[in-house]
Amino acid sequence: MAETMVSPGGPSGAPHGTPQGETRRDFLTLTTAAFAAVGVGAVVWPFISSMNPARDVLALASTEVDLSPIAVGQAVTVVWRGKPVFVRHRTAEDIQAARATPLSELKDPATDQTRVQQDQWLVVVGVCTHLGCVPLGQKPTDVKGDYNGWFCPCHGSHYDTSGRIRVGPAPLNLPVPDYSFTSDTQIRIG
Repeated sequence: MAETMVSPGGPSGAPHGTPQGETRRDFLTLTTAAFAAVGVGAVVWPFISSMNPARDVLALASTEVDLSPIAVGQAVTVVWRGKPVFVRHRTAEDIQAARATPLSELKDPATDQTRVQQDQWLVVVGVCTHLGCVPLGQKPTDVKGDYNGWFCPCHGSHYDTSGRIRVGPAPLNLPVPDYSFTSDTQIRIG
């Protein structure tokens, strides 16, 4: 009887453990890992993308304000990041009153010069620092308080012509937002 010899290798006849078998296994492992990574990325990316700010929020990140139609003594309110921002074209009397105030009389001491970039233009966020009300003083018919600035009727806070708290429960001055002059008659808030 003749004996038949069976090869100890795989279908190709190569013995197990040879480089050809390892190469095929490595290729299959890498291919599976690559497909898994692409699959995870396809599932996770929409979630990560949803954390980016919406277009309407990005549009509010900065606001352009044309100053040319604002006469001396007038004020306008613009919206920036969902908050009112008061832009006032101050009179010489407003500037003089703000500069003449001793810092010792202020609850939140700040000079007028540190709150403005150009003397005649005051830009402040129009939200009372006590409880978040919007103070009066933007319209010509509004009560402007004891210091000709703004008055918050909710709890009686009075702000001066530099937006500094003078009387009432508000602890801080009206905040000055980041802004810059892009020309003599234009500012960008934000």
